[in-house]
Amino acid sequence: MKIRLRLVAARKRNPAGHDLNDQTMNPTKLTVEQIYGLRQLDGCTLANAIETFHVRLRNEGFADASLRCLFPGLPPMLGYAATVKVRGSAPPTADSRYPDRTDWWDYILSLPAPRVVVVQDVATKIGLGSLLGAVHVNILHALGCVGAVTNGAVRDLPAAKQLEFPLFASAVTVSHAYVHIVEFGTPVEIGGLKIHSGELVHGDLHGVQSIPAKIAAEVPAAAEEIIARDEKIIALCQSRDFSIEKLREAVSRRRA
Repeated sequence: MKIRLRLVAARKRNPAGHDLNDQTMNPTKLTVEQIYGLRQLDGCTLANAIETFHVRLRNEGFADASLRCLFPGLPPMLGYAATVKVRGSAPPTADSRYPDRTDWWDYILSLPAPRVVVVQDVATKIGLGSLLGAVHVNILHALGCVGAVTNGAVRDLPAAKQLEFPLFASAVTVSHAYVHIVEFGTPVEIGGLKIHSGELVHGDLHGVQSIPAKIAAEVPAAAEEIIARDEKIIALCQSRDFSIEKLREAVSRRRA
């Protein structure tokens, strides 16, 4: 019986103040084939593969359980992080609303595709209002974004679901309140995970994690090896020939 683990499948600064020559603004671009290989991996298999390279601790590199996958039925999301910081709980002091900004769209397009927008809500009351609603989801989709992540709230879920646009958030809300962009292109922190502009971000129903650039191209092959070993153990567990002795032997070979 064949068991297959799930594969799902000169220096200048911009108006926001981030350094356009920062190395995180110029990520190493993977090939289409390499991007495809990473996107086929479910989050757990990806995390297992990254661990084999010993480039970070096992309790680092992923967001905690405060982040929810809003559309667990969608395939994995993978892209280069476009980082944004917003506030939204307090009204402006001089006007009834904050001015709309469009300069961050140019920043998004400066990153390689595919892109994932990562929004950190830095308001006093996080998640009261949402930047990510029907209009912005469609704008981001048109700009080559394949999903969005936020420690705050999202809204207009049917619009995102219709686009098959993955959303990861800590809450859902009805209002945009006074949400406005205060900064972009700088490091953000979402669910305990620090993400730099241009970092590779993966998300699926298991959660969100970053992929270290220096090993990204090698991860799919490492994942295939893990899958092949794990398949043998799973097949044994479901076999009529199962025994504790055979299981111990199989697990010992897996760790060798």
